[in-house]
Amino acid sequence: MKKLFLDDLRTVDMVYDYSQISEFEVVRSYVEFVAYIQKNGLPDFISFDNDLGLNELGEVAPDGYAAAKWLVYESGLDLRELQFKVHSANPVATDQIRGLLNNYIKFLKE
Repeated sequence: MKKLFLDDLRTVDMVYDYSQISEFEVVRSYVEFVAYIQKNGLPDFISFDNDLGLNELGEVAPDGYAAAKWLVYESGLDLRELQFKVHSANPVATDQIRGLLNNYIKFLKE
């Protein structure tokens, strides 16, 4: 099972059991997230943070919600079997990411 961990600061063992570290590929930004999926295809499982810090210009970087929107609106990938978790500490963003992905996956399955 391919697993992807999107977070600018946390490590996998800060969210999941230490024994799962080797199961994940880690990406630290929206740009890395998109590039990874374009190169390697859709993973089976994605763990999303929302707040991804600042970009190289010191501006707020595109966040986990932007990554979820890219999956839904731009990637062209079949997300019906995607499993995911949102591990963000931001409850509003967590609900946005979950809502977008759950509703889209539900739509695809109908």
